[in-house]
Amino acid sequence: MKNLLQKIPLFADLEAAEIDLLYRLVKTRAYSKGAIILQEDDPGEAMFMIVSGRAKVVHLSEDGREIILDMLGQGDFFGEMALLDQEPRSAHVTAVEPTELLVLERSAFLNQVEREPKIAIKMLIELSRRLRRADEKIQDLVLLDVYGRVARMLLRLARLHGKPLEDGFIITRLPTHHELADMVGASRETVSRVLADLTRRGVVRNSGRMLIIEKGEEMLRRAHRGDGSGRMKPGQRPAR
Repeated sequence: MKNLLQKIPLFADLEAAEIDLLYRLVKTRAYSKGAIILQEDDPGEAMFMIVSGRAKVVHLSEDGREIILDMLGQGDFFGEMALLDQEPRSAHVTAVEPTELLVLERSAFLNQVEREPKIAIKMLIELSRRLRRADEKIQDLVLLDVYGRVARMLLRLARLHGKPLEDGFIITRLPTHHELADMVGASRETVSRVLADLTRRGVVRNSGRMLIIEKGEEMLRRAHRGDGSGRMKPGQRPAR
C-alpha cells in the first residue's frame, strides 16, 4: 500500500516518514462497475485517490441526461474541492469498472496540507488544469461542430492516457461511444457516424479497446475546424 501512495502524483515527493504517516491515515474502499462513489450535494467529508480502475465525474441535467465532466484513472484524485471550501459535492462520481480507492478523511487531509505545502502547490496545479479543461470544453461546445468536438476529445484523451506515434497516437483505453457522446455533448449515434467516417478516411483505426490515430496532422486540423466547413457561425447550434 505504501508503494501505491508513492505512485499517486499528489504524494510523489513526500519523504518516507511522511508516507508512513499517511499510510496510517488512509482507508481503502472497493467499488463494483456502475457503483456510485459520490453523489452531488452530499457533504464533503473525504477525498479519494484511485489505486486501480476508472471513474467518471458527471452532472445530471434536468431531463436526466448524463454529462461527463471528466474521466479519471489510476493516480488521479477527486473530492478535494468540498474539503477545501466546505461546500456540498459539486458532481456525481461513478465507477466505470471495478475500482479501488484510497480515502483520506477531512481532518487528516487538512493536516497533511499544513505539514507539506508541496501538496497544496500540486493540488493548485491540478485544479488549474481542470479549470483549463473546463474552459476548453465550453469553447468546443460553442465554436466547434461535432466533428471538431470528437477530434478534440480524442486528442485530449491521447495526451492524457495515450502513447505518441510518428504521426499520431494510441489511445490505450478508449471510452465507449456512449461515454464519448456524453463527453462531447452529442448523441451516441452521431459520435458513431463520426468515428466510422474517420475510420473510412484512414484517420483512425480500432484495435480492440485501443484507438490508433494514424494521421495526427489531419486529426489536428479537424480538431480546429471540424469537418472542413470551418467553425460554427454565430447563432448556429452544435450538431447532436
